Amino acid sequence: MLTMARKGEGERMADKTIITCAVTGSITRPEQHPDLPITPEQIATAALDAAKAGAAIVHIHVRDPKTGAPSMELEHYREVVERIRASDTDLLINLTTGPGGRFMPSDEDPRVAAPGSTLVRPELRVEHVVALRPEICSLDLNTMWFGNAAVINTPRNVTIMAGAIREAGVKPELEVFDSGDIQLAHQLLESGVLPRPPLFQVVLGIRNGFPATPETLLYAKSLLPADAQWAAMGTGRMEFPIVAQACLLGGHVRVGLEDNLYLSKGVLAPSNAALVERAVTIVELLGGSVASPAEAREILGVEAR
Repeated sequence: MLTMARKGEGERMADKTIITCAVTGSITRPEQHPDLPITPEQIATAALDAAKAGAAIVHIHVRDPKTGAPSMELEHYREVVERIRASDTDLLINLTTGPGGRFMPSDEDPRVAAPGSTLVRPELRVEHVVALRPEICSLDLNTMWFGNAAVINTPRNVTIMAGAIREAGVKPELEVFDSGDIQLAHQLLESGVLPRPPLFQVVLGIRNGFPATPETLLYAKSLLPADAQWAAMGTGRMEFPIVAQACLLGGHVRVGLEDNLYLSKGVLAPSNAALVERAVTIVELLGGSVASPAEAREILGVEAR
C-alpha cells in the first residue's frame, strides 16, 4: 500500500494545482489503445477535450498520420497548434523537444548508429518551437539508458537548445529523470544558460531513472532550487498515486495517455479527458483546487500567445 509523505515544515499544498495533459507521447503504440490520438486533428481535439475536463496545459508530441510512428515534422506541429489556437480556449501549449536524442549502437561497431537511432543536431530539435512559439516547451536534461536506446542530452546540446528557446520567448520545462539531471539544471541556472525562476517536471517510473515512490519524490523535491515551480508525473499504475503525492507536497501534476493507459487495473481509460477528470477529483478530494489556464499563466509567469 502506498503511504503518502506527510507535509513537513515549509511544505504545503499549492493554492492552485496546474494539471498538464500529455496526450499522445512517442512511446505508446496505437495497438495498445484504440483511441490513441495520431493525426494532428485527433491530437488537437484530445487537447481541447482535456482542457474542458480541467487541464490548463497540454504537452504535445506529433506522429505520422499514416503509420502512427513518432514524427518531428514541423507541419504536423503547426496544424496542432493552429487548431488549438483557433479554439475558444486559452489553453497553454507545451511542445516537446525530446525527439531527436536517441542513439542505438550497432552490434558490429558500437560507434555506428543502428536503425532506430534518431540523433540530430540540437537546432533541429527546437525548430518547431522557434517557428511556432508556444508558451512552454520541454527541455530534457537526462542522459540515460531508455529501452534499447541511449538518450543523450549533452550539456553542449542543452545549452544550444536553451538559447534558441530563450530567443523565441518560450519558457522551458526542465524534464528531470534522476538526481544528476537536477544537478545539471543547477549548473545551467547558475551560469545563466537557463532563466529563473525555473519550471521542473519530475519524471518518475522510467526504468533506470527515479522510481515512482513517495520517498523518491520527496528526495527529488529537496534537490530543486528554492525558486522553482515544479510538477511531477508517474508512469503506468503510479500515475494517480503520484498525482496525490505531488499535490500534497505543493507541486503541480501531469496525466495523459503518454504516461498511462488505464483508469484502474485492466480498465482502459476511454480518453485523455477521463484521466484529467480523475486527476481533478484527486486534487479536490485532497482539499486543493485546479488552476484555470489564466491562473496557470500567472503562476508560471507566461503570457498568452
